[in-house]
Amino acid sequence: MIDPTTLDDHAFAVWAAERAGAVLLDVRAGAEADGLEGKALKDAGDAAAQAELDRVLTQHRPDDSVLSEEAADDKSRLTARRVWIIDPLDGTREFSEPPRDDWAVHVALWEDGELAAGAVAQPALGETFSTGRPLVVPPRTSERPRIAVSRSRPPAFVEALAAELDAELVPMGSAGVKVMSVVRDVADAYVHAGGQYQWDNAAPVAVARAAGLHCSRVDGSPIVYNEDDTSLPDLIVCRPELAEQIIEFVRRHGTD
Repeated sequence: MIDPTTLDDHAFAVWAAERAGAVLLDVRAGAEADGLEGKALKDAGDAAAQAELDRVLTQHRPDDSVLSEEAADDKSRLTARRVWIIDPLDGTREFSEPPRDDWAVHVALWEDGELAAGAVAQPALGETFSTGRPLVVPPRTSERPRIAVSRSRPPAFVEALAAELDAELVPMGSAGVKVMSVVRDVADAYVHAGGQYQWDNAAPVAVARAAGLHCSRVDGSPIVYNEDDTSLPDLIVCRPELAEQIIEFVRRHGTD
């Protein structure tokens, strides 16, 4: 039996994300019996995972602040030293379409101006990626670069980027899953400019940085968290050798 009070922040992020993931799997397993599908299933998953993360953070990290997609923004976080940035269910659409597995739980810790720990759980895969045991990204296994994109609405500028790099587009679900695809060597880059929030990418970026990947805004500037404005509209996560080409493309062509 795990005693969460003994866990360091890396291990606690994993434990919390996996707790929420287990709750989400239970919600999904009981969806048919409970008459849940579509939006009702999305809402039930969001609420259940948020409740679990709220409970464990309140109980085991009571002095820390929290920024969550599913809770009111407590502005006291702006003067806090430690802020947990969480997304209880990233990829609600994919979650509501069993047996899809491209959805995730994000748990990140921001401390003194930087991301200090993070975990991205993909419960339907039985996998959790974390800063505590970062993967070492192997040499690229594909001849052509692979760019992770939304399965439903790939942005036009990414299609143009793929043409310039002679890259292959790899459609998939949630933001966290796309970032983890680069960590896992399923893709080589994820480039997004369609609008996100801090909770959409804090934990994935923490894990990607720990794995040695390049992470920045699309103009190459640093990604900054625990800002008053929770919007974080664009980012690049990629193998280091692709970063300069991608940033230069955006400088020349923009993202419109």
